Amino acid sequence: MRLVWKYVDKMRCFRKRSAIPLLGVLITCLLFLNLFIEDGYVLEEDKRQRETSIHQLNSERYVHTFKDISNFSGTINVTYRYLAGSPLPRKKYLTIGLSSVKRKRGNYLMETIKSIFDQSSYEELKEIVVVVHLADFDLAWCESLVQEISRKFAHHIIAGRLLVIHAPEEYYPSLDGLKRNYNDPEDRVRFRSKQNVDYAFLLNFCTNLSDFYMMLEDDVRCSRNFLTAMKKVVTSREGSYWVMLEFSKLGYIGKLYHSKDLPRLAHFLLMFYQEMPCDWLLIHFRGLLAQKDVIRFKPSLFQHIGYYSSYKGSENKLKDDDFEEDSFDIPDNPPASLYTNINVFEKYDATKAYSNVDEYFWGKAPSTGDFFVIVFEKSAKISKIKIVTGTDDRQNDILHHGALEVGEKLVGTKKGKQCTSYITLGEFKNGNIEVRDVNRQIAFDIDCVRIVVTASQKEWLIIRSISIWTTQPSGQ
Repeated sequence: MRLVWKYVDKMRCFRKRSAIPLLGVLITCLLFLNLFIEDGYVLEEDKRQRETSIHQLNSERYVHTFKDISNFSGTINVTYRYLAGSPLPRKKYLTIGLSSVKRKRGNYLMETIKSIFDQSSYEELKEIVVVVHLADFDLAWCESLVQEISRKFAHHIIAGRLLVIHAPEEYYPSLDGLKRNYNDPEDRVRFRSKQNVDYAFLLNFCTNLSDFYMMLEDDVRCSRNFLTAMKKVVTSREGSYWVMLEFSKLGYIGKLYHSKDLPRLAHFLLMFYQEMPCDWLLIHFRGLLAQKDVIRFKPSLFQHIGYYSSYKGSENKLKDDDFEEDSFDIPDNPPASLYTNINVFEKYDATKAYSNVDEYFWGKAPSTGDFFVIVFEKSAKISKIKIVTGTDDRQNDILHHGALEVGEKLVGTKKGKQCTSYITLGEFKNGNIEVRDVNRQIAFDIDCVRIVVTASQKEWLIIRSISIWTTQPSGQ
């Protein structure tokens, strides 16, 4: 009988031990589902997401990191060290976040901070706060660097425009025994996994500092008045849904978020910290919150200047060829619907011409009277319109004969909204047209912009870009 009780007791222990990892998996799944279901979105994972899985909470420090998470809208419980400056009570318009670690070769952080402040006007400086996360575990290096920052940028620290913080090592999850996805070497996996956590803690800190958050890397140069250009873009997209706007095509540079989304992004990076690099995770996060397409604006507002990578000091010569030092004149391209009766070739649809990425509309040979129309979601006062057709490798696929018109008085039709009255602004020359001071020529708020083909052509038509600049909206 005693042997039977021993056997039963062993079975109980076995059940308890086996229930622990099962419970951990269930909790992780619930957290994962909460991120995606919280806003009522029905999400569809792509191939890469199906190939990755949620890692086990396999260390006490990792559990400590997640212990206070009941949902993804709250901040993570981390006690930060303030190395320089402290937050002001007034919320700013924009927080610019930088995370930096000790490099084996080169250091560009001071140059990056200087560029942010030098390229901003006095009025713009009132609207920004820069947060630098010195994320290296070498505290002596952190102390040395913060002394240099404090000497060179003392007035910005005193004014509350610059904060330097450090998240203690004890809050980090395990960086040993990590998954080696994509056959990356162990030190590479450790580097990128820690970088994900560095960014997560930075995002977490910045949650309540401003309305918007911009992520930069610690080796960039800014364009002049980048904040004003960025604000124009944000204003033009009021009323339309977005998760991430991109002002550079490189890495984790120039990515803009609503500050209200930072807690979820921080949790997301922590949950998948060992799965893949941060810039890949960002693509998944954006898609999971129902922004399927990249929304990137040109010219780029930030340029990568680092020659040596923070990983092993290896060479990194990446440059953004869309960057312009003076990019104040960035187009607004207000939210709009696009229609055309020109036969579209494959997937080169009308929206491609209005986007700010390297895509274009491509249609088969147009005939007299064919049109391409942009219908704004809200009436707009327009200062300038610029349209470019053809490409460098297809220089004959231009609009040989066409006119540019603007319209008003929207009415609903079976084919969607259309304007009933149009005025011609000008004719295309060599496939292009640029009209300035539109608001001085046109007395009404514009509802539509229309390209009209005035003579048939044998060549196909590429509309490479449609750029529209607006003035202050009516009633403001």
